[in-house]
Amino acid sequence: FCSIKCDEKLGRLTTFVDSNGYATRNIWDRLLPVLDGAMIDLKALDTDIHQAMTGKPNDLVLDTIRYLAEWDRLWEVRLLMVPGRNDSPELVARTAEWLHRVDPAMRVKLIGFRQHGVRPQYSDIPEADPDHIANLAEIIRDSGIKELLVV
Repeated sequence: FCSIKCDEKLGRLTTFVDSNGYATRNIWDRLLPVLDGAMIDLKALDTDIHQAMTGKPNDLVLDTIRYLAEWDRLWEVRLLMVPGRNDSPELVARTAEWLHRVDPAMRVKLIGFRQHGVRPQYSDIPEADPDHIANLAEIIRDSGIKELLVV
């Protein structure tokens, strides 16, 4: 981990962490002094779906999102929509509502799954339908999330 001196060496450069969020508060506490922001992936608000997709529970990820939001270090939460796994309108609505409760000004990035660069074991997953992603984006906006980027 970077010490406080890291900030001196970086000068005017910003420091961001790109993470799946699976870390304890102790780890984030060590990073906070040198962290300008974090981009956190949330695979699913639903614990069972998250576990099925990642092999890990989502409790630390959800806690990370809340904790970094409290410290104003949460740059964005990214939602990768994988067809048939975590892209149901109901789940996306619950996720957006939860994120809005954590921070009404939260930045959310909605990402449709694409095959480009995917590991061979995931080659059977279809790409996300752009129309479906557009519908999910509307659901997120309806929750009150104002800053939404769709890619």
